[in-house]
Amino acid sequence: MLKRLFSTTTKVAKSSFVPLVSSTGILDAIGNTPLLKLTKLSEKSGRNIYVKAEYMNPGGSVKDRAAKYVIEDAEKKGLLKQEGMVVEGTAGNTGIGLAHVCRAKGYKCVIYMPNTQSPSKMDLLRLLGAEVHPVPVKPFKDPMNYNHQARRHAESHPNAVWTNQFDNLANRQAHIETTGPEILKQLDGKVHGFTCSTGTGGTFAGTSRYLKSQLKNKIKIVVADPPGSCVYAFVKSNGKSLDNSGSSFTEGIGQARITENLKPDIEIIDDAVKIPDAETITMLYELLDAEGLYVGGTSALNVVAATKVAEMLPEGSNVVTIVADSAHKYADRIFSVSWLKSKKLFDSIPDNLKKYAILK
Repeated sequence: MLKRLFSTTTKVAKSSFVPLVSSTGILDAIGNTPLLKLTKLSEKSGRNIYVKAEYMNPGGSVKDRAAKYVIEDAEKKGLLKQEGMVVEGTAGNTGIGLAHVCRAKGYKCVIYMPNTQSPSKMDLLRLLGAEVHPVPVKPFKDPMNYNHQARRHAESHPNAVWTNQFDNLANRQAHIETTGPEILKQLDGKVHGFTCSTGTGGTFAGTSRYLKSQLKNKIKIVVADPPGSCVYAFVKSNGKSLDNSGSSFTEGIGQARITENLKPDIEIIDDAVKIPDAETITMLYELLDAEGLYVGGTSALNVVAATKVAEMLPEGSNVVTIVADSAHKYADRIFSVSWLKSKKLFDSIPDNLKKYAILK
């Protein structure tokens, strides 16, 4: 007699999968990104370091959230109608997010950006159908600053809107309504520290405002800043200094002023940290090697800041930061030996990690 090898009943394994179905294409797929625990760094620090994986948005960065909100805000206010034009000054990712949303909604997208940004960003914008204007770098007070050129372009065309990401509070609101609540829910309300850098200030300010409103003094809010930005000096001097000396290889973060998105939330910032480029590039390579994360300079800087915030908190605390995007748009620089040497960063990378610098 043959022995029965299989059970007549089938056991169904429990699944933690939560289906996400967007009936509006990419629009409702923006947000709801995973929160990843950095296992090696967490073990090393004795604290739990988490990153919000914003590179998993449809447009590949955290700026998809702001892009959706600023466009829909303009629609609600009657500033943008069918077949209209969206104009913005951006270092890259906001423009990419806007280009995606514009394609989905049928708007023309026009982008002004510093001509120092990576060529791959500009190419991607053009591939998405955007009209791109790379312009020389000028300080904000100069009328030829890329933001002012974007504003004038919008003003000179009918049915056009300048989304003004730096001072448009719809940017900040995106993170009050989405990023902050997602983080709090993902950690069941147990968030003890939050940090990230600022460009427009929207991500940091909106997320911080929501978390602080819910957790009060149970959470430590710390802003991270690269060299060449004034936010660190402003916070540390209680608003008396806007010193922005220095420069950084990171793109899209750092300011010479306090934006309207950041101003309402200066009061809730508990501390500030300034992250040298040497520490940022080292972390970028360490994240690739130890955690399998392929990220850009801003994200690496944010993780360095998270490790510093972790040191300020008791063991077992949960610290969260933002992984703004992947390394794809920056690879031709950050993995190039010649570029790293030109920025005096190659020697900062540990010898065992230099194997990832595979480009000449």
